[in-house]
Amino acid sequence: MIDFYTWSTPNGRKVAIMLEECGLAYTTHKIDIGKNDQFAPAFLAVNPNGKIPAIVDHAAADGKPLAVFESGAILIYLAEKTGKFLPGEPRARASVLQWLMFQMGGVGPMFGQAHHFIKFAPEKVPYGIARYSKETRRLYGVMDKRLGESAYLASGDFTIADMATVPWVARHSYHEVDLAEFPNVKRWHDAILARAAVAKAMAF
Repeated sequence: MIDFYTWSTPNGRKVAIMLEECGLAYTTHKIDIGKNDQFAPAFLAVNPNGKIPAIVDHAAADGKPLAVFESGAILIYLAEKTGKFLPGEPRARASVLQWLMFQMGGVGPMFGQAHHFIKFAPEKVPYGIARYSKETRRLYGVMDKRLGESAYLASGDFTIADMATVPWVARHSYHEVDLAEFPNVKRWHDAILARAAVAKAMAF
């Protein structure tokens, strides 16, 4: 029903979590970004930006195949398709969407830069390491405060905002953060990773 184009990155895993949690039928297509599979013409026809993840829903509402790229957009699309993990009530919906955008505009880019400068850069750049490590820790502080007030990021319920964020936090060793320093984040992280659907999605 759904073709899922992905690789074992946080952005890919967040969509895998949603597919598993919703119990949707899907076929996984591995796009090896280390071999530049994302630039193959067949994949660019699905996502012209050449990034994973992307999906093609062969059971869209209009009965025609629908391609969706950008992980946040995919999460919203699947939530609206299934009626799950994104509330309809305006105040609750706004809360989920703002924490989803917090991940898309903050956690993902900043953690990703920290990963690059700490773990993958061919040379150590002290300025880059300091800049992105500091911002990463600030974002952990924001999450820790929020999760001291709420079981999950947006509300008392598990939503797409949590799905989007937890795969990045799961790589805390990449950005040299000890979750013990952020006990509310650790509690949330451990509880989500214990969910059967999440464990299955994170295994790829």
